[in-house]
Amino acid sequence: MNHQPARSDAPSSRPAPEVALAPSFVLRGAREALAAQGCRRSLPAAGGTLEDRLARFFAQNGGGPGLLVGALPYEATAPAHLYEPATLARPATPAATEAARHPPAPALGACRATPRPDVAGYRAAVAAALARMADEAHDPAGLRKIVLARALWLETEHPIDAAALLDRLARDPAVTAFRVPLPAAGADAAPRELVGATPELLLAKSGARVASHPLAGSARRRPDDPAADADAARALLASAKDRREHAAVAEAVLDELAPLCRTLGTPEGTTLFATASMWHLGTRIAGELKDPGLPSLVLAARLHPTPAVCGAPRAAAARAIAQLEPAPRGFYSGAVGWCDAAGDGRWWVAIRCAEIAGRTARLYAGAGIVPGSDPEAEAEETAAKFAALLDALGVDETGRLRAGEPLP
Repeated sequence: MNHQPARSDAPSSRPAPEVALAPSFVLRGAREALAAQGCRRSLPAAGGTLEDRLARFFAQNGGGPGLLVGALPYEATAPAHLYEPATLARPATPAATEAARHPPAPALGACRATPRPDVAGYRAAVAAALARMADEAHDPAGLRKIVLARALWLETEHPIDAAALLDRLARDPAVTAFRVPLPAAGADAAPRELVGATPELLLAKSGARVASHPLAGSARRRPDDPAADADAARALLASAKDRREHAAVAEAVLDELAPLCRTLGTPEGTTLFATASMWHLGTRIAGELKDPGLPSLVLAARLHPTPAVCGAPRAAAARAIAQLEPAPRGFYSGAVGWCDAAGDGRWWVAIRCAEIAGRTARLYAGAGIVPGSDPEAEAEETAAKFAALLDALGVDETGRLRAGEPLP
């Protein structure tokens, strides 16, 4: 394994006073229940390493919750959004009432959808990535895997209710639903929020214990047809292409964590992980840190972006993504989570999400491309990954509502 030293150019944040008026930061899942309101102060953007800034930040706490929450962007050089909330609650898991199981979809009115790129453009990008891999096959630093994303921009008649969307996404017990207020894009811009439901744990830390659960290699589920659903699961487990894609991610996480751990392993090996709409290959990684005080945020920044959202090698994949994707990702495929003064915390990969701003939503979905990938199948995978958000919003990929018509 190629063990890299810890990076000192970890993401930072800029002041975000607008968060004080934003609704809330929420994580909701089987292993996570956290709701934070407002903003007391932001993590400084400069002044030493991330670990140094965190130490000073928590040393200066003046009676607040003593917790840092927020989001890391996809690009490590872009400003992060990390802050101490004004108030913090860890609510109990709500009872599984009929209303909780079947919350209504947000009232969007009419809706227009614009894919960026369209399916044909995405297939062309996948083909271009495969050609690049073939050209660089004998270069040790050449591209071996790339995760290409596409976006779906929705424009709605009525403002999108982020709380209602979160309630719908949280119905799936296999995911952690999240809602993160983001800095406004401009003085007159609508407040932004990142809302999603991720199945993927980037990094969890409790004392000396550390864990990660990378996912890569996916197949659409068929819950309405149990036999076809089981066939899809078996085919995914047997797929050499998907196992190669997954191995690149699990090995990268192990390589990054190994120098920091006394023990590190994969207790169950690679297994199937199911959400309501997707099958995934997953590997649970667990270890014991040499330094129990190392903050979870520092560890998350070290791992991010993994080959599950970028590719391998990281530098080659990042260059190709910048050339092949039509627009910056922002906070999509970054990380959302929290870190406390003891360094404990959880960080989740920000996938299956949308950036919400008033009457607009930007949905994102990606697929891992390796030699042997098929452009048409990869486009279908992104469509499958849009399904959870589109279902929660009550629309299809054309923007057509179950009751209503698209905007003209």
